[in-house]
Amino acid sequence: MHFSFQRDIFDHKDINCFSFFNNGSIYFMINIYLDKHQSALKYLKNAEVNICNVPIMTGDFNIKDSDWDLSYPHYSINSNILTDVVATTRHKVQ
Repeated sequence: MHFSFQRDIFDHKDINCFSFFNNGSIYFMINIYLDKHQSALKYLKNAEVNICNVPIMTGDFNIKDSDWDLSYPHYSINSNILTDVVATTRHKVQ
């Protein structure tokens, strides 16, 4: 495997994208840091980047939401943004 740090795919200070080749295919790993304004997540949702083959997307997704934490009393619009980004990425992979 050959890993490469990709600065040309995302232009955001809080997103790191790594690519690697395996059996002639390229795959991506994305690491995301979320500030208090969730700016990287909003950037990803609005990005016109066509990436596929994303088996790993990690980050400190510290979005508190009543949908996945029943002890938390509030709903967060940022949870919708995260699920939209993940769904879009999964759709591109399939």
